[in-house]
Amino acid sequence: MSELIATDTDRALARMLEGYDCPAILVTPEYRILATNSAYRESFGELDAATPAHCFEVSHGYQVPCDQAGESCPLAAARASGKKERVLHVHLSPEGRQHVDVAMLPIHDDAGELLYFVELLTPVTVASAELSTRQMVGRSAAFNALVHLVNLVAPHETSILLLGESGTGKELAASAIHQASARRERPLVAVECAGLTETLFESELFGHVRGAFTGATQDKPGLLESAQGGTLFLDEIGDVPLGMQVKLLRLLETGTWRPVGSTTLRHADFRLICATHKNLAAMVDEGSFRRDLFYRINAFPIHLPALRERREDLALLANSILGKLRDGRPIRLTESAVQRLQQEPFPGNIRELRNVLERALVFAQGDIIDHRILERCIGQTLTPPAPPASAWTDLRTQETQYLESLLAHCEGDKARAASIAGISVRSLYRKLGQTLTDH
Repeated sequence: MSELIATDTDRALARMLEGYDCPAILVTPEYRILATNSAYRESFGELDAATPAHCFEVSHGYQVPCDQAGESCPLAAARASGKKERVLHVHLSPEGRQHVDVAMLPIHDDAGELLYFVELLTPVTVASAELSTRQMVGRSAAFNALVHLVNLVAPHETSILLLGESGTGKELAASAIHQASARRERPLVAVECAGLTETLFESELFGHVRGAFTGATQDKPGLLESAQGGTLFLDEIGDVPLGMQVKLLRLLETGTWRPVGSTTLRHADFRLICATHKNLAAMVDEGSFRRDLFYRINAFPIHLPALRERREDLALLANSILGKLRDGRPIRLTESAVQRLQQEPFPGNIRELRNVLERALVFAQGDIIDHRILERCIGQTLTPPAPPASAWTDLRTQETQYLESLLAHCEGDKARAASIAGISVRSLYRKLGQTLTDH
């Protein structure tokens, strides 16, 4: 039912909600929902007109307002400021939990008295609050803060710098930004900056023409050409050679470039996203990263939280990763397994978690992964441990042990053992302290 109210004034306000193309509700200052529009009912379902409903109950299942349940409350913020307030929340929906961009608009009468709030809810597509094998996933406060920033900046052309430890999902965040941008129909081109020499980096990025250098037998378009109209993602920007940073800055400042060996100027059309796990500000101070380039790429920095900062998301993350790895195999994590994962610091973050789960799938014989399986997978290289120092012996003894083991493997066939060891049969006898007549 679209109306939970009776007065003509309130009905007029309820009809006003239909002017919004996103889900909208009319709320009293006491958090009671008075009306919803058709977009809301299509997304979140009907409300029971016979039962008074409060926004925190319907949206979150809370018994108290959001700010009393440990979350930010847009209604309380709008009441305090008297202006529109905006926040990202995780709301309940028929499909499960969903990230929602909430805007709260206060409505006053002519005397300035607060009468109602209009709450506008825009579903967020850059992340999932449920299991997903394609998107960033999470519900924690730290993750929601990340999603809020990504959702805010994605529609703009602003250059973005993704910061955070290795393995926190910076490439996935770059993909989310691209997919939520106006450039989503064009390519997202990723450039892995780590390990590239200045010459190779320039050739990969700008391309080259035939004869530009030894081995350049034909024209080769660069990644900039591929990124035209789309998004260029420079991963590990902190590893770009200092000499190449000048050319990269010129590209960003002028919007033009030349392929290596060419005199033809080309115009660039891309949205820039950079990422690094390094402290670029410290690199600027020590002179290994250009200050002007740092300010050029640092227009909108976004910090990606480490896994230890969002432990509440571990179960959701782990099950989403398993969804990618199990290839249709029915397998699940037990509660004890989730608790074991939550005890780990995971310095390698999501990448390390994925490795642990991939090992666990190998060890799991049935359809569950429990804490015992995880104990075999966490913090181990799965290679045999080195022998203790006291176990080391002299070279002659090791050689004798090797030859005796080899001879046993060859079932006493000395000619075969000698052949494998790369020595003559006579040398084999001599090294084993035997004579040629021994059998």
